[in-house]
Amino acid sequence: MARPMTGIHTPKTPAVKLPFSISSFTSASLGRGKTRLRMLSAASSSSPVKASLSHRQDSPSNISLDALIKGDRREEIVGAIDKSLFNCLSETNLHLTVPGINSKTRGKVRDIYDYGDYLILVTTDRQSAFDRVLASIPFKGQVLNETSLWWFDRTQHITSNAVVSVPDKNVTIAKKCSVFPVEFVVRGFVTGSTDTSVWTVYKNGVRNYCGNVLPDGLVKNQKLSSHILTPTTKADTHDVPVTPDEIIEKGLMSRADYEEASRKALSLFEYGQKVALEHGMILVDTKYEFGKGEDGSILLIDEVHTPDSSRYWIAQSYEERFQNGLEPENVDKEFLRLWFKDNCNPYEDEVLPDAPEELVRELSWRYIFLYETITKSKFEVPLLEEPLHDRISRNVKSALAALK
Repeated sequence: MARPMTGIHTPKTPAVKLPFSISSFTSASLGRGKTRLRMLSAASSSSPVKASLSHRQDSPSNISLDALIKGDRREEIVGAIDKSLFNCLSETNLHLTVPGINSKTRGKVRDIYDYGDYLILVTTDRQSAFDRVLASIPFKGQVLNETSLWWFDRTQHITSNAVVSVPDKNVTIAKKCSVFPVEFVVRGFVTGSTDTSVWTVYKNGVRNYCGNVLPDGLVKNQKLSSHILTPTTKADTHDVPVTPDEIIEKGLMSRADYEEASRKALSLFEYGQKVALEHGMILVDTKYEFGKGEDGSILLIDEVHTPDSSRYWIAQSYEERFQNGLEPENVDKEFLRLWFKDNCNPYEDEVLPDAPEELVRELSWRYIFLYETITKSKFEVPLLEEPLHDRISRNVKSALAALK
């Protein structure tokens, strides 16, 4: 029997003040043999952001902050979140409950199980940032899995993906493929708080980042004149920025594979920005992962345009807030990153403080809000009658039986 799931532990009386109040929430191209650096120009000083909204559709949705911080839907979802704060899917052990599973690999968010020609990907409620797990967030795994599936289905005109079936709200069964050890991070704005974000390296004086030449004079949250690709690769447990030449010279990818994956990543991002803006959101940056199938085709894998892998801002208020030097209204995990940076050193401290319950609740709601805003569908809160691990085990068993 698998051990029962446990939720996050939150302190009864947080010792630190939250950085918000709920009522006031506000590519590099490859030449022959060497990388051609892309020179970026700063946006016009007279209107540094209007270009970012110039491709707005005739009748886009205008999402306001009010929709995020109040309303019957928020009250309904927050009530369900409260009931599930200590019933998160923090760990799975399908190799102990489902016959035929060969092994388990535990990622920061996903538990990955080997089943011959297939991989069983279970998206848990674990919340990661700074290359470590920080907390568990109610319903997060379901939101990420269902958001990715929505985008996988709508991006097949750009690239094929590895999805085979979806037996459970938290589970995707995928084709096994050879995964490239490179994450393709596409950025449209100068922002971020992690060590590898464009704003962090830019304010520290870096002007040549992953093969992209950045001009002087950029300010935080400014739109770049064109999208840039800033790939990273893994070194032990953290992401390391690399240039296209380094990827090829180190044998991480062939030049042809890198060029194809880069084109796909930039096309996915352009399409994602278009769809997000039609729904009142700005897709600020994101990461993609690819693998190569047995037939040699490059497949999109992992997740797509989720609030875990992407940064989203509310479009309606972005320009005014930017021009007034205010942070954009975000609908992602950035405020969680900022809380940990304010209260500890998340890269170096061995033990981190518990995430306050109020922050956990707010992040769960924001993930659901983003899912419903982008997909225009209602999030289905899972029933609590059956333990999550039992439900997942049962559904995966049935799906694997159908694959035989």
